[in-house]
Amino acid sequence: MAEARTDGRPLRSRDRREEILRLATESGLASVEQLAEWFGVTASTIRRDLARLSESGRLARTYGGAIAVPSWTELSLSQRDTEAHGAKRAIARWAAAQIEPGSSVLLDAGTTVALVARELPTDANLTVTTASIPVLGHVQGRDDITTHCLGGRLRAMSDAFVGPLTEAALDRMSFDAAFLGADGVTSDGGLCEAELEQTRLKELMARRASTVYVLVHAAKLNHRPFRSWARLDGPFTIVTDADADAEVVAEFRRAGRELVVVPRESSR
Repeated sequence: MAEARTDGRPLRSRDRREEILRLATESGLASVEQLAEWFGVTASTIRRDLARLSESGRLARTYGGAIAVPSWTELSLSQRDTEAHGAKRAIARWAAAQIEPGSSVLLDAGTTVALVARELPTDANLTVTTASIPVLGHVQGRDDITTHCLGGRLRAMSDAFVGPLTEAALDRMSFDAAFLGADGVTSDGGLCEAELEQTRLKELMARRASTVYVLVHAAKLNHRPFRSWARLDGPFTIVTDADADAEVVAEFRRAGRELVVVPRESSR
């Protein structure tokens, strides 16, 4: 570690947090014990510092410490399509199996939710509502599905509609279940997205559904790539895959989050 104090005096809280951020950025993982010894303060003080930095999105908490949050660039839908594909497929198949015949379901944007559309049961007499172009591609032409599209401004990066027109359409609708995607989800219940329009839309979608599922593969748990956040009013279930770290899963459950870990699919 680089020198944190040059005059022998303890740093003020704000300066100490800035120094913690610098050390985590330069050195990678920063442990509570190491930082407490370095700054000459208690472990509880360091934990409070890490909590403040985590809440601001500047650090990501880990078991025993924290790591710096890198600056992320949003990937297009096509770039994300092959990312963790096996995990996404397992999550999608589990999600599709939760849909009851005759249900009205809302499918959000995102690659995992698009896979749910591909896995929808046949002859189930479903009504599917979506703002996602890929979802529409999977359900078009199916005589057993009634399809509604939420129009609006087409957001190219997510290949889905957002904005006031999309939100207005939701006011006239309700759903048995909503399946939402996210760029990240935290144990305090926040859903991270690249833009504020996306976060508002997710909040409105969740309010219109009796049951809400958030579908995220393991790498998105406690992931904070962007600065826009959705806060869902009611209960929801996080669905992830078997690569999820056991301590991270335990953290979510200690926080009272309903979380399902979908088993790995057997190789064929």
